[in-house]
Amino acid sequence: MTGNDILLWDETLFKDPSVLEPDYLPEYFPHRESQLNGIRFALKPALRGMRPLNCLLVGPPGTGKTSAVMKVFGEVEAHAPSVVTVKVNCQIDSTRFAVMSRIYRKLFGISPPNSGIAFRKIFETVVNFLVSSEKVLLVALDDLNYLCYEGHANEVMYSLLRAHEQYPGTKIGIIGIVNDASDLYCLDSRVNSVFLPEDIPFPRYGSTEILDILKDRVKYGFYPKVISDELLELVVSYVERTGDLRVGIDLLKRSGFNAERRGSRTISSEDVEKAYEASKLLHLCRGINLLSGPEKHLLELIAKRGEVQAGELYKSFHELTQLGYTRFYGIVNKLQVLNYIDADFTGKGQRGRTRIIKTKFRAEDILNCLEKK
Repeated sequence: MTGNDILLWDETLFKDPSVLEPDYLPEYFPHRESQLNGIRFALKPALRGMRPLNCLLVGPPGTGKTSAVMKVFGEVEAHAPSVVTVKVNCQIDSTRFAVMSRIYRKLFGISPPNSGIAFRKIFETVVNFLVSSEKVLLVALDDLNYLCYEGHANEVMYSLLRAHEQYPGTKIGIIGIVNDASDLYCLDSRVNSVFLPEDIPFPRYGSTEILDILKDRVKYGFYPKVISDELLELVVSYVERTGDLRVGIDLLKRSGFNAERRGSRTISSEDVEKAYEASKLLHLCRGINLLSGPEKHLLELIAKRGEVQAGELYKSFHELTQLGYTRFYGIVNKLQVLNYIDADFTGKGQRGRTRIIKTKFRAEDILNCLEKK
């Protein structure tokens, strides 16, 4: 390393570190135009003071669902002062009281009393304000399925969706965000009959799309020539393994820190590989943390068994959870789609074909993540 290659103690590779944060909302938001237009179409009635259409955004983690909603919410707030937008993270606000408190805070700027006040009272305060002020409310329920696990999904959805029946003049639209539509198994018929969402799918990004997006982050996040095109291709290959764009953004940031630690003005392949080793378990754990209780139970059984036939696995799963075969089969398929397991058919079963199920990751890594839940 020559003198010119050495990074001085008060110098940095990062032009704008915020560009490489996971919650950064970029100006350049490509490869999601049809999804953005789908959300805009559904929300368009709200701009005219009408009740909007409901939406359901479905796709794997890191495919731009939340960012797309926040992008459109920003447009709506800039052009329609009579529309109020609220994003609720249902992983954090996973009860009906917490969801309504989040909406209350957006409307009134303060939190409701957290004791001695019923859900119904907060709800009435919210809808009465909406009616008297003639405002339309748009609620994005991010990771909506987490309301299922706590048993609050039906009450939250029913209250919001049918508010106009009990309180004439109320205008509320819901945007549900989930990784898989089957995650909403808990919604009952009275909710589904009024939810009737516009389905907006978010497929995984392809390699050229990932490269395009990461190039933009590099352009604004780093100074010129910090990372080569060849190394950016390496980052893309790591992202393709997970399908999660956030992995690539995190890798860029960690690689930059590794280069700075060495005092280098450029990122090396060792910096990227070291960053991936440090972050891959972090992302595995984050993905596993998004699974429901039964999904975690099944993944744990598979990790502990190593390689197991579907019939044996179902027997253990049923004993543990009391859930039936249909639910078991759906979870196996979901874990396979999310790339946590292989569930291939063989010719060794009693009827000629059986599924042999095993994990795609090291068992100890999966069990470590499950212990951290």
